[in-house]
Amino acid sequence: MNLKYNIDDKLPLGQMMLYAVQWFILAVAVVATSVFVATGTPGEKLFYAQKLFAVMGVTGLLQVVVGHRLPLVVGPAAVLLVGVISSLGAGADVNAVYSSIALGGVLVALLTIGGAMRYVQRLFTPRIVVVILMLIAFTLTPVIKGLVFPVGAAADEHLFGLIFALVGSPMMVILNRTLRGVAKSLVIPIALVAGSVAYFALFDMPGVVDSSVTWEGLVLSSFNFDWGLTVAFVICFVALLINDIGSIESLGSMLKADDMPSRLKRGVRITGVMNIVAGSMGVLGPVNFSMSPGVIASTGCASRRALIPATLLIILCALSPDLIWALTNIPNPVIGVILLFLMGTQLAASLEMLHSTRSVQSFADGLTIGLPIMMAMLFQLMPRGIVPQVIEPLVGNGFAMGVIAVMVMEHIVNRQK
Repeated sequence: MNLKYNIDDKLPLGQMMLYAVQWFILAVAVVATSVFVATGTPGEKLFYAQKLFAVMGVTGLLQVVVGHRLPLVVGPAAVLLVGVISSLGAGADVNAVYSSIALGGVLVALLTIGGAMRYVQRLFTPRIVVVILMLIAFTLTPVIKGLVFPVGAAADEHLFGLIFALVGSPMMVILNRTLRGVAKSLVIPIALVAGSVAYFALFDMPGVVDSSVTWEGLVLSSFNFDWGLTVAFVICFVALLINDIGSIESLGSMLKADDMPSRLKRGVRITGVMNIVAGSMGVLGPVNFSMSPGVIASTGCASRRALIPATLLIILCALSPDLIWALTNIPNPVIGVILLFLMGTQLAASLEMLHSTRSVQSFADGLTIGLPIMMAMLFQLMPRGIVPQVIEPLVGNGFAMGVIAVMVMEHIVNRQK
């Protein structure tokens, strides 16, 4: 892959801000899609969004400065989102749910003590890295569908989502091919602005929410532990750990980053510590997202320095309830189509890596890649309620099950001599 800027390259101020805007918009899209898990009054939900943005912004800043030091987007962990939704739906206590997230963060942080991460890192071969890149795109498909075609929306809003997908996606591809240099970073902002203007020209904007919430809700009122719930979230954190390691390993391999064992250990440690913080504040815990390869492939900029102003902007946004209200009201169909384009570039990056590493030299090699992807989609679409509730957050996570499947295929079933 031809890169204009590598991991530690310094950028001219103007170009750094343009790239930072792209990372900022992507991070906002990632965080905003998880805000709906908040409970309580509209004001309390808005305060939840502020806390969530603050945690993700601080985590992202720590990661690019002292953590893995890679250009990775940080967002709420999808597997924790599933765990919180299923637990609250079953009537679990809110404090017990987020106390379990804090405890899971402790376990992840403890794993980085000693040499455990070094042995974990050796499991990731080029074929596994390629599958991880592909799994991110495939397992996000249901999320993208839910954004483009929101549940309960009117037929005309669904029609808008369909038309914007059919028109907006090819237009972003055309812009990505025709724009040169730093201008490529404007593709996503252009799509965001154009799509939002078109949407609100046809549909009403949501009303302003009263943000008069006291700071007493900044942390949990009490830490409660339901051991059945705790076991369920420990399993969720197994999937989170697989996701976090996969994201760091796949991008590090793609960019040929040096000293990956130390990067991996620092990155996972910060993920664990910030999950402790997130659980204590009563919000979803963070994880490193693997959307970055697609962004890097489309712009040619892999400099982590562009994420520093982007994460600072997210932290500043968290201090303004009115701004958070505006950011969390970006039309879902617009966010969905932008993610659709980014996942397309993600697949393109994985195919390019598949070719450059010569990962498929036989039918068995191809099956090591193809079967886990199909299994991931099966588990992603699996009806709820057919497995014990304690393991459903893990089994129902297509990404985690796909990674487990490719590990088994690569190191056991199709292991090379």
